[in-house]
Amino acid sequence: MICARNEQTLAACCEVRGRGYWSGQDVRVRFLPAAAGAGVRLVRTDRPGQPSCPALTTYADEQAFRTNLCAGEARFEMIEHVLAAFYALQIDNCVIEINGEEMPGLDGSALAITQALRSAGVVVQATAKQRFVLDQTVRVGDETCWIEARPTVDGHAHYEYHLDYGADSPIGAQSYSGILNAQVFCQELAPARTFVTAQQVAQLQSQGVGKHVGPQDLLVFNDNGLVDNSFRFPNECARHKTLDLIGDLALVGVELIGRFVSHRGGHRLNAALARQLAARAGISDTSANQSSRFAPPTAPHIAAA
Repeated sequence: MICARNEQTLAACCEVRGRGYWSGQDVRVRFLPAAAGAGVRLVRTDRPGQPSCPALTTYADEQAFRTNLCAGEARFEMIEHVLAAFYALQIDNCVIEINGEEMPGLDGSALAITQALRSAGVVVQATAKQRFVLDQTVRVGDETCWIEARPTVDGHAHYEYHLDYGADSPIGAQSYSGILNAQVFCQELAPARTFVTAQQVAQLQSQGVGKHVGPQDLLVFNDNGLVDNSFRFPNECARHKTLDLIGDLALVGVELIGRFVSHRGGHRLNAALARQLAARAGISDTSANQSSRFAPPTAPHIAAA
């Protein structure tokens, strides 16, 4: 484990509001500073006793279309976009309060979350941030769908995604590759929206889920292509898959240095890789001893997020 920078938290509180994609519930999410070493913890303010859960892969419950966290009565759905923004902006310690189970869908991207966090600014803290530098290749999946984490010699984190649903899919084959830092994330990844097919939408709505969601809320594809919307990037779908990968790997709990390449991967493979990386990095859940650390730090040094 290598320490190359200090931990950071928010300089001020901020929030986002919106409706959950799955539940349709209006929710408010507040982001609050936390002391050094506390990590990221999510809190259900609508539940008796305000139960909470650390943002660690130990508590991940990956499902189709989203990643969830669960610790007893504290359950949180679709957390990957929030965690991707925190990780990319290097906000290591924070309390995330939400008055519902599901994070707001917003426009299907991490843009509004990123803007809120950047408006709050960051505080540089005294504790060194733990960094795990890959020294060997780790691979999960099979010949059809896989993710590899590979060593890199330049000291940066590289993320790469290859999307290919086949010649019959309305979503064309596409790729994205780039170094991860705050500027790249804000410009190239945060605006990229989630996507589904019209068939998937119909199936979900027949089950009573997401009845309020339409083509203006995310990218919907039918047999003829994109429905009633326009792309922000030609490869927007591959960019969003990269955003998901970053958010899911953030659950490892340390800064990761390596090249992360996903070929048709999704949340389940992301979670499998996160578990392997956490084990190799020797990450353990010390959250039981951290309850007293969730308070704003003192003597801040403020920098732009």
